[in-house]
Amino acid sequence: MAKMPLTVAGRAASSTDPCTWTTYADAAASSTGDGLGFVLNGDGLACIDLDHCLTEGKPTAAAQRVLDMFPGAWVEVSPSGDGLHIWGTAQSAPGKGPKRTADGLTFEFYTRGRYMTVTGNTYRHGDLSTALHPDL
Repeated sequence: MAKMPLTVAGRAASSTDPCTWTTYADAAASSTGDGLGFVLNGDGLACIDLDHCLTEGKPTAAAQRVLDMFPGAWVEVSPSGDGLHIWGTAQSAPGKGPKRTADGLTFEFYTRGRYMTVTGNTYRHGDLSTALHPDL
């Protein structure tokens, strides 16, 4: 399974069971798995996941319009290399956000119960306190 969360001991982790989570320092020091991830647990952090919106490192027109909606948000290139994760804050919403399409752009909005793979490959520096919303 792609992007399956693992504990530092190599066992399956869960996006809804804090007993399977660890600190960034411990995860970064571990040789288990391939890459790092972050669990959105409803504590106020949120992520908008834009799929297949970069061409040669440049956002599509639709993706740029979304980026312009959240000018202060921190944005990273997703693990695929052609998507973006916009990080900020939002009130917790039940369940995971459904995959939606707006203006030809496929995206998901998450606030809890979701494991997000992260790259640390900053696309745009910003502030994690930027308020996000799913109305694109």
